Amino acid sequence: MFDIYFVQQIVNGLSVGLVYALMAIGFTLIFGVLNVVNFAHGEVYMLGAFAGLMLITWIAPPVLVIVLLVLAVGALTGIGLERLAFRPFRRFRDEASLKSRAMREATLLSSLAVSITVREVMTLVFGAQMQTVPQAYMLQQPIAIGRLSITVGDLVVFGASAVMLAALQFMLFRTRIGLSIRAVSNSPLGARYVGIDTDRAIVATFAIGSMLGAAAGILVGLYSGVITPQMGFTPGIKAFVAMVMGGLSSIPGAVICALILGVSESVATEYLASGWQDLVSYGFLIVTLVFFPQGLFGVGRERA
Repeated sequence: MFDIYFVQQIVNGLSVGLVYALMAIGFTLIFGVLNVVNFAHGEVYMLGAFAGLMLITWIAPPVLVIVLLVLAVGALTGIGLERLAFRPFRRFRDEASLKSRAMREATLLSSLAVSITVREVMTLVFGAQMQTVPQAYMLQQPIAIGRLSITVGDLVVFGASAVMLAALQFMLFRTRIGLSIRAVSNSPLGARYVGIDTDRAIVATFAIGSMLGAAAGILVGLYSGVITPQMGFTPGIKAFVAMVMGGLSSIPGAVICALILGVSESVATEYLASGWQDLVSYGFLIVTLVFFPQGLFGVGRERA
C-alpha cells in the first residue's frame, strides 16, 4: 500500500522540477555556445512574470495568449541582454580570446551587474511587496484523482513544459538555426570558417533560452498567485545547480537533474522543516563538484 502523501510530494516535485528545467535549459544553451554563465537569467524569469501580470492588468487576454506574448517578451529580453552584457566582450574573435578565463569572468560579472540593476529598478518601480495575480487567472483549482489531489496549475506546467521541450528538440535538430547553434556550440571558429553566421546563432540562443525562462516565470506566477522583483533569485540558483549537475552543456542532463532537484526538495519536506529544503540543492551541488567535477552527464568538455 503506497503512501498517498509521498506520491503527492513526488507530483509536486515534478512540477517544480519542470520549472527548474526550463530555466536550466537557458543556462545550458548559453554556456554551450559562449562558454560563460548568464547570471541575469533569473531576472529574465522575473520579467516574464511581470510582463504577464501587466498584460492581465491592461487587456486581460486568455492564459494561452498571455504565455505566447510572454514568450515574445522573453525573446526580446534575451536579445537585449546579449547586446548589452555579452556582445561588447566578443570583439576579439581569435581562439585564445574565446577561451580566455578573463573574458569569461568579465562576462559573468557583466551579467551579474545587469541582474542586480534590473532587480533594483523593478523594485523601485513596483515596490518590494508582493504583487497578486487576479483570482480569475490563478491556476489553483483542485482536481481529485482518487485520493491524489493535483491542481490545474500542475497540468498546465506539465503540458506547457512538454510542448516547449519538444519544440526545442525539434528546433535544435531539424531547423537551420538549430543546426547552426549546435555547430557554434561544438566549435565557434570552425562554424565561422564554414560560413555560419555565429553572431546570429548566438543571438538566437539568447532569445530561445530567455523565452523558456520568461515562460517559466509567468507559469509560476499564475500557479502561486504572487509575483515579486526578487522571485528570480532562488529558481535561478536551482537552475544553475541543475546545469552544473547535468554537465554544463548537456540539455538532457540539465532537464533530468532539474527533475531530480525538484522531487528531492519536495520529498525532503517530509523529513525536514520547509525552511531547510534549499540545503538539498546545495548538497547536490557540493557532491557533484567533489565527486563528479564534469557533471553527471558531462562529456569531458569542461570541469564545473
